[in-house]
Amino acid sequence: MSQRPLILVTNDDGITAPGIRALIQVMNLIGDVVVVAPDSPQSAMGHAITINSTLHCNQMKNVVGPQKEYQCSGTPADCVKLAINELMDRKPDICVSGVNHGSNSSINVVYSGTMSAAIEAGIQGIPAIGFSLLDYRWDADFEPIKPFIEKITRAAIKNEQRADVVLNVNFPALEEGEIKGIRICRQAKANWVEKFDKRQSPLGRDYYWLTGEFINEDKCQDTDEWALKEGYISLVPTQFDLTAHHAIQELNNWGFEK
Repeated sequence: MSQRPLILVTNDDGITAPGIRALIQVMNLIGDVVVVAPDSPQSAMGHAITINSTLHCNQMKNVVGPQKEYQCSGTPADCVKLAINELMDRKPDICVSGVNHGSNSSINVVYSGTMSAAIEAGIQGIPAIGFSLLDYRWDADFEPIKPFIEKITRAAIKNEQRADVVLNVNFPALEEGEIKGIRICRQAKANWVEKFDKRQSPLGRDYYWLTGEFINEDKCQDTDEWALKEGYISLVPTQFDLTAHHAIQELNNWGFEK
């Protein structure tokens, strides 16, 4: 690649989140950066897009750094669509999303706005990576993971990562010297056992708070949950082709063609 790569940066925690600030700093070391991110938190939005209302987007002023920044009223997936189709002069070489405040390992990838933004880039033919840190605090320390973010992103560019395989990267909340390395993993079989905390407003109207417990049913040592528990960075290759290819032959035996 003769010129510096063009990098699209987005997230779901909002453009002011410390996680995306850390990601922007790293990406500025690698290439030319354009940031398009939600103007407010959009966590757990999944792959929602805005179709029944208007989108608003404006360029940020007084930005610290060489990057261009835009804040968007829409979802993470909206941000990627708008960036590619309206805001960027050319197609980005890679899209990075995050760094998310909290885990996007295992089944959480289904609900994740962070990963949905990366997947939307993949759908658009752009190599993409979603980064998440297992620390939900707003003041989480992102310094220990910056070298690994740079290493993974540079490797994706150098090795010409496929656009139809989106990388889901999760970091344990450890100091740099405590992180054991990077493990290529599969998504653990786990789920949320959900409960609703039912309450009543002063006006007598019922309302609910979603709560739950994360249950990991997968005890194998090749999963993202195992790697994170053992102090490794998990890297799961993720695809947006949701076809259950292994079930096609079984369904062909159901006799629909008779």
